[in-house]
Amino acid sequence: MRSLGDALATGTVILDGGLSTELQACGHDVSSALWSARLLRDDPAAIVAAHAAFAAAGAQVATTASYQATVEGFGAAGVNAAEARRLIASSVALAREGQGDGWVAGSVGPYGAMLADGSEYTGAYVEAMSVADLRAFHRPRMELLAAAGADVLACETVPAAAEAEALIAEADALGVPVWLSLTTVVDDDGVVRTRRGERAEDVFVMTEHVDAVIAVGVNCTAPAAVGPSIDAAAVAGKPVVVYPNSGEGWDAVARSWIGTPGIATDDVPRWVDAGARLVGGCCRVRPEHIAAIAMMIR
Repeated sequence: MRSLGDALATGTVILDGGLSTELQACGHDVSSALWSARLLRDDPAAIVAAHAAFAAAGAQVATTASYQATVEGFGAAGVNAAEARRLIASSVALAREGQGDGWVAGSVGPYGAMLADGSEYTGAYVEAMSVADLRAFHRPRMELLAAAGADVLACETVPAAAEAEALIAEADALGVPVWLSLTTVVDDDGVVRTRRGERAEDVFVMTEHVDAVIAVGVNCTAPAAVGPSIDAAAVAGKPVVVYPNSGEGWDAVARSWIGTPGIATDDVPRWVDAGARLVGGCCRVRPEHIAAIAMMIR
């Protein structure tokens, strides 16, 4: 199979949707601090089934159940380090089994995902962490997912420039393909910013000369912010990835989404025309929504 980078040079690739959303819709409890990663240990077959549902809907990329899977997070749940590393690596094989002939993206969630307190939507933790600290945190999981055979690493829901810098540096050091996806907002002046408040363009441009970064863009961003975010991402001169959430709000205290799920598929052609080459969905986006996106693209 050709590389994902080669595929992006010739057309648009369809991503999957919200893995945890699908698992929850199928009756699985994802309310713990481990979120969907709990099922790597407790019900791996459920993860395979969720990946397969997205693949049947037209997704060409399966994103692993490792967004919230870290040695530290598993340790807090009573899982020893060796078993935690095995579980993280297993997410790649489970995605491969469910996806079939497509690509597997190893999910590398932000430090805030491990905290399970919603701080990936503020980036507040970067006040107490250096870029070196963040590199040290992300390195083991990136190495595990790469060694397990992920086709690309999805460095996603990144809320702050410092964490983006750390992930870019680690990608460059590892030499494995990654995409960098920020979670963004658009301010009153129309400027796209990270959740921490930095200009997104300034973050994207950091990837310009890093060959390991094969795409840049946004995820877990409101659909209304996608268009301006594509324009901001274009400064890097790389294919653009977009997989917004449904536009609902996340209640970190209640650990639930507020609003109506789905993406207005009429927006999708505009995203592609603007330069999006990896298109899918994030939280609250289910297989039927991916099927509609695939239909609009194809």
